[in-house]
Amino acid sequence: MSHVVVGLDIGTSKVACLIGEVERGNRIHVVGVGVAPSQGVKKGVIVDVAAASAAVEEAVHKAERAAGVQVESAFVGVAGAHIAGINSRGTVSIARSNHRVEAQDVRRALESARTVAIPHSQEVVHIIPRGYWLDGENGVRNPIGLHGYRLEVEAHIVTAAVTALQTLEECCRNAGVLVEAFVLEPLASGEAVLEEDEKELGVVLVDIGGGTTDISIFLEGSVWHTASLPLGGAHLTHDLAVALQCPVATAERLKLRYGAAHPESVVEDEVIEVSAFGDTSVQQVWRSEIAEILAYRVADIFDLIQREIKRSGYDGLLPAGLVFCGGTANLPGLREAAHEVFGLPVRIAPPHTERLSGLVDVLGSPTYATSVGLLEWGAHHHQVKEPTPQRAEVQSPWARLREWLQMLLPS
Repeated sequence: MSHVVVGLDIGTSKVACLIGEVERGNRIHVVGVGVAPSQGVKKGVIVDVAAASAAVEEAVHKAERAAGVQVESAFVGVAGAHIAGINSRGTVSIARSNHRVEAQDVRRALESARTVAIPHSQEVVHIIPRGYWLDGENGVRNPIGLHGYRLEVEAHIVTAAVTALQTLEECCRNAGVLVEAFVLEPLASGEAVLEEDEKELGVVLVDIGGGTTDISIFLEGSVWHTASLPLGGAHLTHDLAVALQCPVATAERLKLRYGAAHPESVVEDEVIEVSAFGDTSVQQVWRSEIAEILAYRVADIFDLIQREIKRSGYDGLLPAGLVFCGGTANLPGLREAAHEVFGLPVRIAPPHTERLSGLVDVLGSPTYATSVGLLEWGAHHHQVKEPTPQRAEVQSPWARLREWLQMLLPS
């Protein structure tokens, strides 16, 4: 019997709501897609609750009308500069007589890792196990059922600002939607676009959104580093609007229709007429000029990415290179420009729609990587409850373990 899951991506440029029916084999039949222009969101963070709530309500209602169902709760993406990631270790002893590792031992180890000092202003969103040690032996992927005296776990702990989560939850509640779980957007995007080999060997997922660029580094099948950088596609649009002295809406249209990440990417140059502020006439701009303006900001984004990769300490461990998603990943020439800067393999990644059926035609663009990823996350982990302070905690020990693990490993 199928069940319904909902993914809700509240971004700087758009709000997307996907409704899916999960079928056998965790295949998803998409029955509702709703997209609305975003309002009240800046750099991935809500700055106007009323405006953002209205945008969420519009997207949700569009998806509901298409699906013929009412949305009650959703897996909601979270992003922004307030996101922080730290690495921690936890250790527990296996005291029972047969020294067999049980689910509760894994939970205790993760609880031990969680005891790292976290500011009161931050709340844990995910605890992602990077690897286990049993009696000093590493390389353990799943310790349950093994025998030993001492279990250690190394985990990547993702936190978000308490106030940002509260505001996000209020925004959803105003639109009639309860938060089933908050999901870090780069993790959701990774579910939708990355190959298992890439995650095993070492890869950087780069999600260029409207207000931020979120990166996550995967090694040995798990997330080892996360960061949110304060530049995104909206900054490219702003640069065009300032340079050409035209409205933002005009600049966005020019970026989407004529833009490129590098002037050399413009195969056939042409003159484009642009209506400027305070002028009834039009100005003429070469397409290569638009590309040149955009290229400066793309270079800034690449520079921030490069610095963050070096800061992570994993810059020499990424043979699978970089995988780009998000709306700006569609910019012509971006892959070539990135390969030139980073000297690594580069791939522009649309979501894996082969795992989907139904209303999938519109979802085959990198723009919808996070939206599809949230839907897939919900399909794989719908049993998990990430309770808000008002919501009851899961009672089953195994369900509590799944909550701690966040079910990062595929089902």
